[in-house]
Amino acid sequence: MGDATSVQGFARDRNAGVRATFESNLASGADVGASFCATINGETVVDLWGGFADAARTRPWVKDTIVNVYSTTKTMTALTALLIADHGELDFGAPVARYWPEFAANGKARVKVSHVMSHAAGLSGWKEKVGKHDLYDWEKMTSLLAAQAPYWEPGTACGYHALTQGYLVGEIVRRITGRSLGTVFREEIAKPLGADFHIGLPASEDARVGELIPPPPGQEIGAGNQSELQANMSNNPGVDVGETRTRAWRGAEIPAGGGTGNARSVAEIHAILANGGVAKGKRFLSEAGCRKALELQIEGQDLILGQPVRYGMGFGLPGSMLPLPNANSMFWGGYGGSLVIIDMDARATYAYAMNKMVGTTSGDVRAFSLVMAMA
Repeated sequence: MGDATSVQGFARDRNAGVRATFESNLASGADVGASFCATINGETVVDLWGGFADAARTRPWVKDTIVNVYSTTKTMTALTALLIADHGELDFGAPVARYWPEFAANGKARVKVSHVMSHAAGLSGWKEKVGKHDLYDWEKMTSLLAAQAPYWEPGTACGYHALTQGYLVGEIVRRITGRSLGTVFREEIAKPLGADFHIGLPASEDARVGELIPPPPGQEIGAGNQSELQANMSNNPGVDVGETRTRAWRGAEIPAGGGTGNARSVAEIHAILANGGVAKGKRFLSEAGCRKALELQIEGQDLILGQPVRYGMGFGLPGSMLPLPNANSMFWGGYGGSLVIIDMDARATYAYAMNKMVGTTSGDVRAFSLVMAMA
């Protein structure tokens, strides 16, 4: 069995408080297995992991344990789009239909790429009935979105595109590059960095994947009173945490929620954005290309999340949903509690990935307590 509180990895002396907080989350049962990583000026200053990779507590969470991080995947998808834009191949101000002509159907000719990046395209879900296995059918999911009318006038409001955003951004990237989003991400970002994050996990890596433990009954997505729009996002298709244990889910490219990695890979990849486009001595983007992410696209009450948000180009920006100490910061979290914060002013990244889920789509107190302990 081993000791659930035996934490591996390192934290610099001045960050010893992070280790204590991480240990206490495991000791209290708040976490079963988890990882936390921080980088400053491109250098990894905290890299911790511990606990168990499964609900039965038979497999230790080891250095290279990886786990599905749900919507924290969106940050990798946004980074890939920022990269393509920085190469001059994608204009965020252009209509989606410039790259994907079929998308112009049903009144969407003027929907911009920036609307898709900021959850403002009016396509928060599918109008046709779809099942969970349809998520593995790229052609079907993208064709349905291209054909349907928006739920609201694009650009006038935001509503979290929980699953649809990945197909939309991914298809734009595919039309431009001729490669799937997961392939571009792997070839242009993950592989050159040696980063262990996957949008479409090879079967060879299955043995390393931690088992997600679903939130308690009544806390899952779709619980409680919902508007018609919220219910559409929650139930069409419904979120089945058990599906993340299947080869089909892991191998599929679901760029809004299917990514597999750990805190180290998330923090070290986003060091690109925190450090003006450079990570591990390699330049990936220009400084201006990184700062595009900070450009406020829309703010207000999110029609799906039901809370005030501020969206930049693919990331959440500091505000009442998540106050951050520095203005030039951004973040996003995943269903269950995973989180990444990128602080361009401090040139820092903070990432948390775990297997015990709570009922949140935007990070939770465990992640924030670890980030606070960095101060």
